[in-house]
Amino acid sequence: MDGNGRWAKKRLLPRIAGHKKGLDSIRVIIKSAITYNISNVTLYAFSTENWNRPSEEIDGLMVLFSDSIDSQTDRLIKNNIRVCIFGDISLFTKELQTKIKALIKKSSLNTGLKLNIALNYGARSEILMAANKAINKKSGVMLESDLTDNLYTKGMPDVDLLIRTGGQKRLSNFLLWQIAYSELYFIDTLWPDFSDKDFVSAIYFFQNTVRKFGNLKGDT
Repeated sequence: MDGNGRWAKKRLLPRIAGHKKGLDSIRVIIKSAITYNISNVTLYAFSTENWNRPSEEIDGLMVLFSDSIDSQTDRLIKNNIRVCIFGDISLFTKELQTKIKALIKKSSLNTGLKLNIALNYGARSEILMAANKAINKKSGVMLESDLTDNLYTKGMPDVDLLIRTGGQKRLSNFLLWQIAYSELYFIDTLWPDFSDKDFVSAIYFFQNTVRKFGNLKGDT
């Protein structure tokens, strides 16, 4: 969800204003995902590298995460959305950790859209964590399935479509294992301006892509 800071800068606003505006786009995408019967959506909300940002922005984001849980939990439950968190939340305050765990528990029996939120997440650290867990659990040659079973995404399908807003064309340490065969969709629109129309365009792009997975499917 790239471009919150640039959106705010263009309007001579503090960066946190862009993050707050970005929440509107999150609500739009969640609603659209339910409408179009999409089973899983993962939002990259805070990376392991984001700790390098100015302290006032980090503090503002932590408050925003906390306030969003307070204001949105009932709506998420009402809409049958199950929330999962990818990442190491142990570096957050005890209060925020408690709120996150409570939201996960409250929504755990929901059967609709699975909303995954990557918080203090980095793909390299995830892969290293999974590899160490796999090594500790078995001896001998490690199989691909051994690593997959120890990722945050255990039991979930790999990513079909990755959407990056804001005009940047890089992966930024996001689900590197899980996106091995993802379709990549880059759009110049800044995240706070990302709309249902933009989301539909991304879905249309995906639907009209022949996915070969290394085979010759679709070749003539």
